[in-house]
Amino acid sequence: MADYPQTGEAEIAETVLSDDRLIVRRVRTLDPQQLFATWQHFAFITNRTEPVELVEREHREHATVELAIRDLKDQALAHFPSGRFNANAAWTVIASLAHNLLRWSELLGLPEQRPRQARTLRRWLLALPDRLTRSARRWTLHLPAIWPWQHDFLAGLARIRALPAPG
Repeated sequence: MADYPQTGEAEIAETVLSDDRLIVRRVRTLDPQQLFATWQHFAFITNRTEPVELVEREHREHATVELAIRDLKDQALAHFPSGRFNANAAWTVIASLAHNLLRWSELLGLPEQRPRQARTLRRWLLALPDRLTRSARRWTLHLPAIWPWQHDFLAGLARIRALPAPG
């Protein structure tokens, strides 16, 4: 299958329980730093009748949506509800825009890293312990010399700045 993990192998099995199906995906991780390979099991129950490969793949894709919802609830949506419907609607739109900007910045700026929680990205890359100065009509960003995520921030910023301007 095309969606096997790069570090190992994946297997899918199913069994039927009355009208429901139990589908289990097990992933073998081959980590060169570990002596033995490990197996991780991911199980779910469904009543869908499509082929097992399709149902399992769509289940994993849905898990990605759940992670986005978790991030939104951890950030701006934690401040719900307001007493006014329009305020909640505006807050939801702004929260979604901010979340999408953060995720696109991560995807474009740090493509080789695995996705992280929004809280971690905010702490590492947005809550900068920096100083912004202006001299001779130019802005300069001064980062601390011992800031642990300085390399990631500068590499991501360089990648985003290197993107072509929208046409």
